[in-house]
Amino acid sequence: MGSRKHNSAEKRKEARKTLYIARLRNVPTSPRKMRLVADMIRGLDVEPALGILQHSPKEASNRVYKLLRSAIANWEVNNEGARIEDNQLYIKQIMVDSGRMLKRIQPAPQGRAHRIRKRSNHVTIILGNRSQEAVVEGAGDTTNANNNI
Repeated sequence: MGSRKHNSAEKRKEARKTLYIARLRNVPTSPRKMRLVADMIRGLDVEPALGILQHSPKEASNRVYKLLRSAIANWEVNNEGARIEDNQLYIKQIMVDSGRMLKRIQPAPQGRAHRIRKRSNHVTIILGNRSQEAVVEGAGDTTNANNNI
């Protein structure tokens, strides 16, 4: 592997170390229903998002709540002794992708059959740290200011 590719791969690895990811796969809920819940918490801080999910009447919110708790646990493993409130954790990205589809047949009148598609989905939550990103963006702004002069 060339040095340019190696350097860019190392940068990607370093950037991923500040992200905390949790995935939930093959959830037997349609992606459309899960996206409604995901849209409620996208971009929010972790604590308000947990409150919203806890008090939401939707069935999918229980699964997303557990997934968010898992992502927080992943953050705690890498940051022992740090507090969530001090680090300003937030939901940087939440993605709901279509999973496998179970295809079934429902008998219909006059010898026909209707197809039933039992959908499932995959949910990915990526947590970010607002305080670390502000430091990185602040360092980038000084270079841009010099270029504009």
